[in-house]
Amino acid sequence: MNKRKICVVITARPSYSRFKSALQAIKAHPELELQIVVAASALLPRYGSIIDYLEKDGFENPTLVFNVLEGGSLTSMAKTTGIGILEISTVFDNIRPDIVVTIADRFETMSTAISAAYMNIPLAHIQGGEVTGNIDEKVRHAITKLADYHFVATDDAYKRVIKLGENPEYVFNTGCPSIDIAKKVIENPSLDFDPYEKYKGVGLHPDFSAGYWVVMQHPVTTEMDESRNNVEETLYAMHSIKEPVFWFWPNIDGGSDGTSNGIRAFREKYNLEYFHFFKNMDPTDFLKLLANSKGIVGNSSVGIRECSFLGIPCVNIGNRQKRRTRANNLIDTPYNRKKIINALNLIKNKARPGTSNLYGDGNSGKRIAEILTRLPFNIEKQIQY
Repeated sequence: MNKRKICVVITARPSYSRFKSALQAIKAHPELELQIVVAASALLPRYGSIIDYLEKDGFENPTLVFNVLEGGSLTSMAKTTGIGILEISTVFDNIRPDIVVTIADRFETMSTAISAAYMNIPLAHIQGGEVTGNIDEKVRHAITKLADYHFVATDDAYKRVIKLGENPEYVFNTGCPSIDIAKKVIENPSLDFDPYEKYKGVGLHPDFSAGYWVVMQHPVTTEMDESRNNVEETLYAMHSIKEPVFWFWPNIDGGSDGTSNGIRAFREKYNLEYFHFFKNMDPTDFLKLLANSKGIVGNSSVGIRECSFLGIPCVNIGNRQKRRTRANNLIDTPYNRKKIINALNLIKNKARPGTSNLYGDGNSGKRIAEILTRLPFNIEKQIQY
């Protein structure tokens, strides 16, 4: 029996952690052949290349697509998407997948979705149907309309994809595969590595034995001109509390230069004795770091998704995650240093939130692999109302 060729395209560092368990399940399934394509910012050391982590986890010889036009601008995002279509369509023509899988809502994923749709290759979309701010909102729903199958993470997302006119027969609430990793972390939550020794990074080495905060703040494409001011508010807030901070580098979205320059200028102006900066970590190590932290600060969806399952408090800043379905671990705040500090103090003075299965129960990867074995090869669709 011929195996189904499942091509998974990974275009950004969080996409690997979001789909790692499903990659493992697809690779292990006797009826499936896994093809991995790594493209865009997932290849760039500046943003945390995932290649070493792929190889360590046993995913060897992925196809590499270098298509990022750097610049941190809206124009470079659009041109990167266009270059991605040129390059990824060539890859698809060479490897001839039966089904292509694209992940979430990063702007780079549009290249994957357009290429597959135009080449009559059935497309499966992970994490559609969610609601946020930023360009991600448009990208996510556009890919829903290009996709043939939908693996959503929540009940709300399931209902929303169907309201968008998709066939309920091909919409599956599998939960988010990243929760599979979080489940294993809960089973063994100890911080069994030295982040300074293992991941190097930049900055001093504050003693974090009494606790620490994790910060991950990205630019918002619809507020690009405010990127530097926005990150400075968070920097001032975290600097003022004089507690250890592990800060992760921002993504490649338009406005990233403003965010990055704001961080660099702040480092030069102030003695950041409590700060250490990282680019990336192995998905399990990153969730262990979160599980042992006082909380996460910024505008990454990890604060809403994985941290809700881990029961980790989150100070969610600004509009990037506006209206994303959330549990009870969040405190929302604007880009205002005083209000961020108030939120940090609230977290320190209240009990930890409980864990939530809102985004899955820890068994998503195997569900996705099993569904991929029995899907018909659809390339035609019509709106269902």
